[in-house]
Amino acid sequence: MTDRRSVTFFRTPASMAFPDGRLLASVGGIGYVLAADGWIRFGATLPISVIELSRSGAEDWCERQGWDLGLLDAAYGL
Repeated sequence: MTDRRSVTFFRTPASMAFPDGRLLASVGGIGYVLAADGWIRFGATLPISVIELSRSGAEDWCERQGWDLGLLDAAYGL
């Protein structure tokens, strides 16, 4: 069995471009944003006003956006 890294999911506030916000992940102190081509690293500092999500909350966000839930599993390998 492989050891899964700790991942914390976040959502940014709504904006005109992203009415449901963006999904972020923090893995080992590094921030990632979910984009059309997968997770993109953006550094160690998260935006000021983010909302922490449970895994279930991140799944709900993906389902509302029509994104594959497998993308959440991919975050554990970042």
